[in-house]
Amino acid sequence: MSDTASPLSSHERMLAIDTLLSHVWMVRAFLKHSDEAADDDELAAVHRDLYDYMLALGGPLAASDPDAYLHLARKKLGKLKSATADFARIQPEISSHTNFQMARRSLEAAVAQIVELVSNSGPATAVSAPAQAGPASKAASS
Repeated sequence: MSDTASPLSSHERMLAIDTLLSHVWMVRAFLKHSDEAADDDELAAVHRDLYDYMLALGGPLAASDPDAYLHLARKKLGKLKSATADFARIQPEISSHTNFQMARRSLEAAVAQIVELVSNSGPATAVSAPAQAGPASKAASS
């Protein structure tokens, strides 16, 4: 058995990214429904930017078009990374509660893996993808 696994196909990367977006979706939902989001424009912008990223990927996911999905995932990646960095920056000011700290850590971890998968040389192994469509397809239908 070889120590190096074969790279993921475009379709497998699309499904792995969508699985990771389930974490992004939960962070977004937590932020959107927090009392703090109603009082803080920067925090509200973070949850909107997270939603926009997932919404952009919903169409190609529903069409099972990994090339279009990965193209948009790359094109919009700056917005996702920026929203993640913004949340990491403002989170201590917003709340030091464990829920906010864990939301930041979860978002950073998921986005780091998405960044790897979006690159042409994504990791050889990734989070298993679900059998059905995930958050990006739900965002597209919302």
